[in-house]
Amino acid sequence: MPRGSLPDDYRRHVTAALAALNVRNLVLSIHDPSFPSAPGEDLGRGSPYSEGGMGFLEFARELGFNGIQLGPQGQTSEDNASPYDGTLFSRNVLNVALASLTHEESWGGLLRLERVQALVSARPGGEGRVKHRYAFRAQNEALEDAWEAFQYKRLQAAPGSAVAWLSEHFDTFRREHQEWMERDALYDVLCTEHGRPYWKEWPSEWDRRLWSPRSGEEAAFTKRRQVLLTKYAGQVEAYAFRQFLVHSQHAALRERTAAWGLKLFGDLQIGYSPRDAWTYQGLFLGSYLMGAPPSRTNPEGQPWNYPVLDPAQYHGPPDAAGPYPGVRQPGPALWFMSSRVNKMLSEYDGLRIDHPHGLVCPWVYRSGELNALRAVQSGARLFSSPDLPEHPELARWAIVAPEQLERSVPRYADGWVRELSQAQVRRYSALFDAIIAAANAHGRKVSDLLCEVLSTMPHPLQRVMEQYGLGRFRVTQKADLTNPRDVYRSENAVPQDWIMVGNHDTKPIWALAERWRKEGEARAHADYLAWRLHPEEEGREDFTRRLLEEPGMLVQAKFADLFASRAENVMVFFADLLGMKETYNAPGTVSEENWSLRVPNGYRREYGEKLGSDGALNLPKALALALRAGGEAARARHGQLIAALERLAAELQRG
Repeated sequence: MPRGSLPDDYRRHVTAALAALNVRNLVLSIHDPSFPSAPGEDLGRGSPYSEGGMGFLEFARELGFNGIQLGPQGQTSEDNASPYDGTLFSRNVLNVALASLTHEESWGGLLRLERVQALVSARPGGEGRVKHRYAFRAQNEALEDAWEAFQYKRLQAAPGSAVAWLSEHFDTFRREHQEWMERDALYDVLCTEHGRPYWKEWPSEWDRRLWSPRSGEEAAFTKRRQVLLTKYAGQVEAYAFRQFLVHSQHAALRERTAAWGLKLFGDLQIGYSPRDAWTYQGLFLGSYLMGAPPSRTNPEGQPWNYPVLDPAQYHGPPDAAGPYPGVRQPGPALWFMSSRVNKMLSEYDGLRIDHPHGLVCPWVYRSGELNALRAVQSGARLFSSPDLPEHPELARWAIVAPEQLERSVPRYADGWVRELSQAQVRRYSALFDAIIAAANAHGRKVSDLLCEVLSTMPHPLQRVMEQYGLGRFRVTQKADLTNPRDVYRSENAVPQDWIMVGNHDTKPIWALAERWRKEGEARAHADYLAWRLHPEEEGREDFTRRLLEEPGMLVQAKFADLFASRAENVMVFFADLLGMKETYNAPGTVSEENWSLRVPNGYRREYGEKLGSDGALNLPKALALALRAGGEAARARHGQLIAALERLAAELQRG
């Protein structure tokens, strides 16, 4: 800790409190660019594989977290830093820790230390925000240098040397991942050849459809791909080498986190990068795109511009028997999903499933409309639209009959589909079944899958999740305190849920609490939290007053409310942990500020200083409040533990 190390008994008491509260997973959520950097390695973007990134993960473990939720780790572009628009198979080479490549014993000194230091020195601005464009260009320059050095050194590498080891393992890696790497590498090649960074702008129709030939064109397209692979063999191999570097560093991270007892969660994004939309376009519907319908979170809806898997390609021929009665063998779309998930589960201990309604009952809108927002507002559910005059094409994909719809509500409403048979649920569940099958094959529990269900849970999605015992997200800062049945209120959580005060798309809880105070809303929140955390009426008003008068106590109580719920899984976003007030991402907006907030390099010192004023998460304090919320019996059973936690909380606050 910045003002002294954690007390020796800190982890023991925190672990005991989590067990007493039936909290199985305490997970810290952070995206790759937000990691801090160690001196001499900061190009303006963080990485979990860097020295600074590893240090922050160790810090999280020290505090009591037993899991880390990373964002999507696919390759992003120079013009779009959103991880949710990254690639599905290729990992983001911006995560390669350049400083480690200077080490002779492990990486054969593929980079000179002076080269890395020069790039670090040229970084523009301070460390508080990601410098995406500079980092993108500088990282690619450095990786080109590393590739040139590797080609030279492996020609004269002595047996048993670091470079000889790298060369052998690189060859193995290329063989194992050849299919997706060649596809992804050719995208870059063709962007350069055609002078256009987006495949739909390429002048060659053949290259636009390189992986999606029509009937009778297969041989010609295969030949074209072979010509490109031969012509650009060097560029394809260089692409593979970069992927080898980042995959190897990810594998090293997993070894380290496993040794620390930290589970690593990946993010199964619902969207597709332009590279993947090009590569797998033959699997998608051409006339529709996927978006977010109007909802409490996004009242206007969001046109995501993501392609939609073609239901006709979910399954094989009608006469091919499948694993369940009435279900056929997997088709190309399900094989694609299985390949995605199998790769991810070989690299993570669990998965966050991004917008799972997009896998079960996606909201779709017509592609090619000039006004995309109006199009998404007039969209429909792909499998729940048997007779809509505006979307007659969707009738062929309908799983429900017209009489199963509730016409009195909007078609994006959760209750639009009233009822389903088990056979219909199984049809809605096709993509989910592929995910569950992959999880089983990799020895994962269903509880290692996190479903990011926010304000929208259509009935088909609810039924699919119920059949597997999956929980939803409960984001308590969004709770409607006037509605006892609101989905975001902590008392409505069930054990399989994941509960949090906020996520990467919300305001930091510390900034929100300031707004509550300024706008006169703090009293309502204090009353609610006092009701949740102080079960006896006697003394509750005094507790309420304490929440309002003591700086930071309202937020500490907000965290305690998570642990006092029935949810067995608690997630904390890094900005909420550290007492930061800047917004990470404003959904539905395009801005250089989005996706750019970083953990400050001096996070230990700053965190300790904020603890002194109750301005960052004091985990022992929150846990003690949550244990006290169990009432007189819980206080009697856990009296010594509560006292120990309160002592630890006071020590942290004093520093």
